Amino acid sequence: MKLTDELVGLGIHVLNIKDMAGLLKPSAARMLVGALRQAHPDLPIHVHTHDTAGTGVASMLACAESGADAVDCATDAMSGVTSQPSMGAIVAALQGTELDTGISLEKINKINSYWEVMRGVYKPFESGQMAGSSDVYINEIPGGQYTNMLYQSKQLGLENEWPEVKMAYAAANRLLGDIPKVTPSSKVVGDMAQFMVANGLTEDDVKAQAATLSFPTSVVEYFQGFLGVPPHGFPEPLRSDIIGTRVIDGTDKKSFEGRPGAELPDFDFAGARVALEDKWGKDSVRDVDVMSHCMYPDVFDDYKTKEREFGKVDMLDTRTFVEGMTVGEGEVLVEMEKGKTLNLKCTAKSLPDEEGMVSVTFEMNGATRIVRVKDTSATSEVVQRAKADVGVIGQVGASMMGLVVEIRVKKGDKVNAGDSLAVLSAMKMETMVNAPVSGVVKCVEVTAGDNVKQGDLLIEIE
Repeated sequence: MKLTDELVGLGIHVLNIKDMAGLLKPSAARMLVGALRQAHPDLPIHVHTHDTAGTGVASMLACAESGADAVDCATDAMSGVTSQPSMGAIVAALQGTELDTGISLEKINKINSYWEVMRGVYKPFESGQMAGSSDVYINEIPGGQYTNMLYQSKQLGLENEWPEVKMAYAAANRLLGDIPKVTPSSKVVGDMAQFMVANGLTEDDVKAQAATLSFPTSVVEYFQGFLGVPPHGFPEPLRSDIIGTRVIDGTDKKSFEGRPGAELPDFDFAGARVALEDKWGKDSVRDVDVMSHCMYPDVFDDYKTKEREFGKVDMLDTRTFVEGMTVGEGEVLVEMEKGKTLNLKCTAKSLPDEEGMVSVTFEMNGATRIVRVKDTSATSEVVQRAKADVGVIGQVGASMMGLVVEIRVKKGDKVNAGDSLAVLSAMKMETMVNAPVSGVVKCVEVTAGDNVKQGDLLIEIE
């Protein structure tokens, strides 16, 4: 209530209650929205929630009855679980009451029929989550992160430990200071949770070993203040132990004071555009491309690389683009431009060779063509490497399964405890591998580009 009073004093036009994990139960909704409406009778109130536990419809009805002006929902075919509660259910429940929306259920169902079909088209992107989960009231995982983290955990080899990851999320949140969990802060909590499960760490273990653990980069940067200062401040002494001797961009600075963005120099948009035009061609760079590069340089670079390799693929129908063609299926018509249509049919596909390449035979307007493509569905074998001996403090192992992005030391280098030795990356989670002890690098067992499993020996310090 105090926070709302402060916001109203600043001149806000609408108040949004953002329930990103779907934790707002009906009774709490009545208490919160009712009190806000009584204190601020003319302030528009908008409530956003997720339906992870299955109580979303009841909670939104309670908000409406208590004075909320708008609640978020989703068309039935796309609703429920980590999405928003069902629009059809809310509209039907309010029919014949003082809060009747006046929206036609018949029209809702007509739109919903379209989305039922379209959801099937995008089936390859489904997370596999079949039902709601009331344990969200314990772990507090945001709906927008829940399915992404489930997929990420599978890629990290933690699929069978998903229940442990969810419990670790609650523990990680406590370690980080019980912070508001929404992008990008929610990613910090998720990275910490998966790191803890992968390495068998409890809350007490993290506190006791914080000075020597190779935390995910997002966690270290959070404690350095890259996201600003959390509402309740940073938990100590955990912050000091994690920051330790770590520095920012090779400078003597260890952390930000205040808002980190205040120290950023003005961005050179014109210069960025020139650099992109030099790299990708002047005619292929638009204003939106410059903005994409500014916000997500690696993702944009990957997109342009794929575009250069495969050309413009936006004329393919959605199902063909998402799933690809299967041998012997019907023909696919691709309109390249007005009056120019390609008739495609996939006729044969070989097994992957030793390089993971597949020969695909297809007909294009009756003419047979063969192309060789990389089979990305084939899992690449990870070289069996020696494991780091946990009893030998100088043997540095991989904290998680992933790709070696960078090796920062070589044999014979002198290092101090806490120095950065290597960088690992897995599913957009980057981990800095730090020296657990001072000494001399005895050997480096991996190189950039290597895939490693959790516990594999990376570097040995003598």
